[in-house]
Amino acid sequence: MIVFLALLGGLVLWGITLFNQLVMLKNNSEKAWSNIDVLLKQRNDELPKLIAVCKEHMQYEQETLQRIVEARGKVQSAMSSGDMGALGAAEDQLRIGLGNLFAVVEDYPELKASDAFLQLQSRVTMLEDSIADRREFYNDSATINNTRIEQFPDLVIAKAFSFKHFRLMTFSPLEKQDVDITSHFQTAK
Repeated sequence: MIVFLALLGGLVLWGITLFNQLVMLKNNSEKAWSNIDVLLKQRNDELPKLIAVCKEHMQYEQETLQRIVEARGKVQSAMSSGDMGALGAAEDQLRIGLGNLFAVVEDYPELKASDAFLQLQSRVTMLEDSIADRREFYNDSATINNTRIEQFPDLVIAKAFSFKHFRLMTFSPLEKQDVDITSHFQTAK
């Protein structure tokens, strides 16, 4: 009887430890997403300022600016809905749009010399780099969580307590292709 109680007690302790580890992994994944969310909001707050400064100097690049505005809206919508697939696609559109904008800026010396533009460009670039770093950290956290809740014996506890998978933030093959920015330099001026 003592042996049975000791085994039962050991099994309960093991289950509690396993449950606590899974909770920690879930919380780490959620924290990693929250860190991305904060950076996305900061970047989205900076983009209207950047666009406003660019509009003052760029008369012929309204299409480039409009693409950034549309991509920013898609990012906000995907963030609100929590749709990782849509967020990844919207992030890619925004990243490409910003890359195109920064390339086109070369044709506007007065804009390149603007302190406001340079500060905003630096801030947005820093935020983009931080988002990329946090995205990698989120994917690592989500992968560890997903692996653990699929492995036996963890999956028994995970199913019993409805632990969920976290979707990875990924790029589609089309979004990984090189960007052709030459078309942006062929606009009539």
